[in-house]
Amino acid sequence: MPNIKPRTTHFGYQDIPEDQKARLVHGVFTNVSSKYDIMNDIMSAGIHRMWKDAMMDWLAPKEKQTLLDVAGGTGDIAFRFLKRARIGKAVVLDMTESMLLEGKKREEAEEISSDLSWVVGDAMALPFPENSFDVYTISFGIRNVTRIDDALSEAFRVLRPGGRLMILEFSRLPNQLMQKAYDWYSFNVIPRIGELVTGDKNSYQYLVESIRKFPNQSDFATMISSAGFEKINYRNLSFGVAALHSGWKI
Repeated sequence: MPNIKPRTTHFGYQDIPEDQKARLVHGVFTNVSSKYDIMNDIMSAGIHRMWKDAMMDWLAPKEKQTLLDVAGGTGDIAFRFLKRARIGKAVVLDMTESMLLEGKKREEAEEISSDLSWVVGDAMALPFPENSFDVYTISFGIRNVTRIDDALSEAFRVLRPGGRLMILEFSRLPNQLMQKAYDWYSFNVIPRIGELVTGDKNSYQYLVESIRKFPNQSDFATMISSAGFEKINYRNLSFGVAALHSGWKI
């Protein structure tokens, strides 16, 4: 019988068997969960907050909408969504329970606990029926999914007709000199900060590498279209350090 090679994927710059990635990613976020929020502030000089606010500006949450925030970690997006919607429901789903536990400790979580749920789950196999949510968001998480196409298909499945997909992810700078400067900062500074703040250099080395393995803006827009979404657009943030992608289930 012919040898059947296992499917492979990337974990940063490493090629690994596909069935190992989820475990390795889970380990990364378990290791950094207690310092995740403060590291985001340090690494981006607080700019990630502006990006998330820009996401809400474009999303424009409406009253009585239901949100599924996948890879939602400590709740940043869900908190913002419920504040803007005023009346609504949000589910934060993440594969790493320790990230969710950190989110539950936040003061905002207590204030809106009746409208907020925390679920441990897999972006590629969401534990919800089809047509369950008005909005699906994922911020800085889609690049860590083993099979991005499967996650996008699941997003399409659980959204109601007329539902909105919005993805915030690191992306590409249009200028080669700017990209070179950003790469230098990413590879030389971020892992060292990670080591100082969390004691874990390797996890932040992976996170930097994973950004470079993620598709550029136009290629990712094509992937979203292939999952069935329409009216797809993207907006660059900070010249393309990050990008917002939007699509609709028509």
